[in-house]
Amino acid sequence: MRTVPGPTDHVVVVGAGLSGLACALHLLGAGRRVTVVERDALPGGRAGRVRLGGYELDTGPTVLTMPHLADEAFAAVGDSLARHVELIPLHPAYRACFADGSALDVHTAAEAMEAEVGRFAGPAEAAGYRALRDWLTRLYRAQMRRFIDTNFDSPFQLLHPDLARLAALGGFGRLDRRIARFLSDPRLRRVFSFQSLYAGLAPARALAAYAVIAYMDTVAGVWFPKGGMHALPRGMAQAAARAGAAFRWSAEATALERSAGRVRAVRLATGERIACDAVVLSCELSVAHRLVGRAPKRPVALRHSPSAVVLHAGTDRTWPGLAHHTLSFGAAWERTFEELTRSGRLMSDPSLLITRPTAHDPGLAPPGGHLHYVLAPCPNTDVGPGAAAWRDLGPRYRDSLVAELERRGLDGFAGSVREELLVTPLDWTARGHAAGSPFSVSHTFAQTGPFRPRNLVRGLENVVLAGCGTTPGVGVPTVLLSGKLAAARVTGGATRRRSVPVRPPSRTVRAVAATAEGAHDPS
Repeated sequence: MRTVPGPTDHVVVVGAGLSGLACALHLLGAGRRVTVVERDALPGGRAGRVRLGGYELDTGPTVLTMPHLADEAFAAVGDSLARHVELIPLHPAYRACFADGSALDVHTAAEAMEAEVGRFAGPAEAAGYRALRDWLTRLYRAQMRRFIDTNFDSPFQLLHPDLARLAALGGFGRLDRRIARFLSDPRLRRVFSFQSLYAGLAPARALAAYAVIAYMDTVAGVWFPKGGMHALPRGMAQAAARAGAAFRWSAEATALERSAGRVRAVRLATGERIACDAVVLSCELSVAHRLVGRAPKRPVALRHSPSAVVLHAGTDRTWPGLAHHTLSFGAAWERTFEELTRSGRLMSDPSLLITRPTAHDPGLAPPGGHLHYVLAPCPNTDVGPGAAAWRDLGPRYRDSLVAELERRGLDGFAGSVREELLVTPLDWTARGHAAGSPFSVSHTFAQTGPFRPRNLVRGLENVVLAGCGTTPGVGVPTVLLSGKLAAARVTGGATRRRSVPVRPPSRTVRAVAATAEGAHDPS
């Protein structure tokens, strides 16, 4: 594995999102001095927080899987995830609701899910689920160490016995066809293949290897951090500060001072100069390219995943049919993915993710209130309406979403809304997300593994990238791994587990906590 040569005593990490925080913790554990520079006033990046009229909104991901990857980062400094974040396992992980009126609770315990599938679709499908679960587990084991949790220096690293194992498992076939080998009910197939949209691909075009995401969702388990998803980056920032990291909030990195092929300092918008021995850029890939002065040359331009419209609704009621996470599928399927990824049209029959965090933490809303997060995938601005078009399109689409929710059984939804925040590709673009998509570069074969944008920067020997745009990819588990892999480029992979004594919070730790609590109110 290639690593940063020369001194690496002081590392500046640009960005306090999940990847940047994971990187900082692993660097601290290896004995590096770390300064984290964050343009926002609080940690989290995409996993941020907005206060709206007494409601606490998570601005990014709502599904947490593989929490042991976060615990690895805490453990690097002798800390633990459990010390900072209370995790609640979700049973069911999801509730899937279909256009024909049927519903399925998705359990991660094998026996419970087998029984539920049998109830829903009969004994033959239950047996198919058992075989599918076994295949998903073997697929995950074949991929994790060799193809996901690894730094690639060359495509030749793929030439390993695990590649043959992955091929033997059918990992290079098409996802929808592989799932169909186990399940004949089209509704069940959706439950185990919709996750390919996280990778920016339709199930008919995604490699079967991406079923590893379904493993994380439906086998490994889904958790909810009490306090919302933002509790995770808040806890990580507190642990990093406790271990000695310095944080610079509301500080935008605007330039890298360089000489002789190395970055010598990071310059902030205020003109301040932070000298360093190495830099980790965990900001948006496009921002990182601007800071280094160029984007790597590629035979074909980068393709980005579909975007999403998110309606955060603080309501005065909820609906008993909703679980913590509810998948509301439309009748259309193949046409939906065609609209999202190719024709650039809004979903004519949308499939939606509805998250109700107050199901497990009523404190995220004022007394008697409830939070509903409605995510509707939409085309990115490269293939669909441009960012500016969403100024007029957004409010109209919001109204159509609310009407659709009411048609699907959430009667009275429109009248129940007391506070709301609508996020569209216009807002994602304003945050610097390329193609107006919060899901970054899609996972086509040419943008996966050793072919994904590398986390080393040619021409600058002490700059490393982290985040969803680089290795290994999009999603909470993978960005946590991205931070770990970036740290390994600096340290050579050696992490010295540090014992952090339990002591009263320092001024820096108290400042991090206060900053995290000071999430802004957009009103």
